[in-house]
Amino acid sequence: MKIYLVGGAVRDQLLGIKVKDRDYVVVGATPKQMLAQGFKPVGKDFPVFLHPKTHEEYALARTERKTAKGYHGFSFNTDISVTLEDDLARRDLSINAMAFDIDSQQIIDPYNGQNDLKNNWLRHVSDAFTEDPVRVLRIARFTARYAHLGFKVHPDTNQLMQQMVRQGEVDALVPERVWQELSSALNEKTPSQFVKVLRACHALKVLFPEFDKLFGVPQTKKWHPEIDTGIHCMMAMDKAAQLDNDTAFAVFNHDLGKGITPADILPSHKGHEAAGVPLVKAVCERLKVPTQHKRLALTVCRWHLHSHTAYELRASTINKLFLNTAAYQQQEQFYKFLQACQADATGRLGKEFQDYPQADFLKKCLDSAKNVDVQALMSKGFTGEMLGAEINQQRIKRIKRVKQSSTFL
Repeated sequence: MKIYLVGGAVRDQLLGIKVKDRDYVVVGATPKQMLAQGFKPVGKDFPVFLHPKTHEEYALARTERKTAKGYHGFSFNTDISVTLEDDLARRDLSINAMAFDIDSQQIIDPYNGQNDLKNNWLRHVSDAFTEDPVRVLRIARFTARYAHLGFKVHPDTNQLMQQMVRQGEVDALVPERVWQELSSALNEKTPSQFVKVLRACHALKVLFPEFDKLFGVPQTKKWHPEIDTGIHCMMAMDKAAQLDNDTAFAVFNHDLGKGITPADILPSHKGHEAAGVPLVKAVCERLKVPTQHKRLALTVCRWHLHSHTAYELRASTINKLFLNTAAYQQQEQFYKFLQACQADATGRLGKEFQDYPQADFLKKCLDSAKNVDVQALMSKGFTGEMLGAEINQQRIKRIKRVKQSSTFL
C-alpha cells in the first residue's frame, strides 16, 4: 500500500495558496485492507474512504472507461494493479494531475503540471478529457478562480471543449450539477471569466441561452459607456463577487430582459425589468435553484431601477418598493438587494470606483419607516384594513422626513 497527496492540494501548495482540502490516492490496496485499518467507506461509484482520525478522503487508485453520454456514463476499475500514473492520467488538467509522495517528499508530475503552472496554462491531460462534460464547467470555474494570477485556457483545450459541445455532451449535464458549478464559479474571484470561457467554446448558448443573448445588445452610452449588455453584466458579476458573493447569482440574471428588447427601441430598454422576470424564473426552474437565491434574483431583476433612481422617487413609491421587496419583514435580504444594485451601478466602464449613496439613503428610509408604533395606532382604535392603511401613511410620512433631511446629489 502506498499513499499520495494528489490534485488541488498539490497544485495550490505550489502556487503558494492556502490549501483548503487534502485528497489522497491509495495505490496497491483493496477495500478489505482499508477497512482493516479503520477507514470508513463513503464512495458509491468507486471506493472512497474517510481516515479514522482526520476524516480526510482517501480514494483507491482507479481508471475510468466511458460507457454512455453524460456525467454518469462511466465504469471504474480499482484493481490493485492500477498505478499512480494511471490514476493521474484520468484527471482533467495537468495542474490537477500531480501527486506528492509523503515518504520521499517528492512531487510526481508525469503530465508536466509544474510547467503549465509556470506558464499559467489550464491544459487537459489527454483526449479522455472529452469523456466528461462536467469538465467544461470545471475549466470555466478554474479560470474564474485563477484568472487574476494570469491563468487562461490553452487553445488546444478550448478546441476539445468546442468538440464536446458539437457532439452534444454538454446537453447531457444534469441541472443540479450545472447549478453546483455555476454557484461555485460565482463565488470565485473573477466570475466573469466563467462566462467568457463558456462563450469561447460555445457552451454558454447551450447552458445559459438567456445570458448568451445579451452579447451584442447595445445600451444607452450615457448610462453604459461599455455599450454591450453582455460585457456590462460580466463587469457587474465581478463587482458582486467583491461586495457579497451571495448576490452574484442575482447580478448574473439582473438584465436578462435586455436580451428580448424590441429592436425598434434600442439602445433604450424601457420595461426590461418586468420583461426579465419570466426569464429569471425559467433559469431558476431549469437549474432547480434554491429558493433563497431565486427570490433575490427575481427581486433584483424587477426592482433594481427603483434603487438606482431612489432620490427621484416619491415617498409613497419608496414605501411600495419596501413592500414589494419584503424589506419590512426581511431587512438583511433587502440589504443584499442593495448590494446587488450597487454591483450593477458600478459594473460599468469608468464607474467602477464610484460610490453608491442610494443604498445608504434607502437604508435610512427603511430604518425610519419600520419603526412606526403599531401598538399606539391600535390604542387609538385603528383595526383591520384601516390599521394597515394608517401604518402605510405613517411610514410614508417618515420616509418624507428622511428625504427632506437628505443631501441630494
